[in-house]
Amino acid sequence: MGKTWALITHLHALAGPSLTLIYPLYASICAMESTSKLDDGQWLAYWIIYSFLALFEMAAERVLYWIPLWYEVKLLFVAWLVLPQFRGASFIYDKFVREQIRKHGVKLHHGHGHDAGHAVHVLRAEHHGVH
Repeated sequence: MGKTWALITHLHALAGPSLTLIYPLYASICAMESTSKLDDGQWLAYWIIYSFLALFEMAAERVLYWIPLWYEVKLLFVAWLVLPQFRGASFIYDKFVREQIRKHGVKLHHGHGHDAGHAVHVLRAEHHGVH
């Protein structure tokens, strides 16, 4: 029983990082390199939801420590978020996050990215005849 328990413990320790970080990282890279935009949305949504989850865990760390099976419930939730059969991250983003953004009138900056500001300055300069 000791060897079996040790194996289960090691698999359990690998399951979390594999499910929450390694697989989503790999899938995100694949999405960025594919021509389809559908998978981009799924993985952007995943990282947004996962960031909320990580922030929640940091804020509630002292309470979550006392909740039995929190880690296992979290892994099941993350599995639902990442598995392509469910597309849970896209579902939560579409049904809840987007709803809150619209409800609270959050203004988002289009063209947000590391080259976006440069492009605006270039366009303004060209419009005013500056090169």
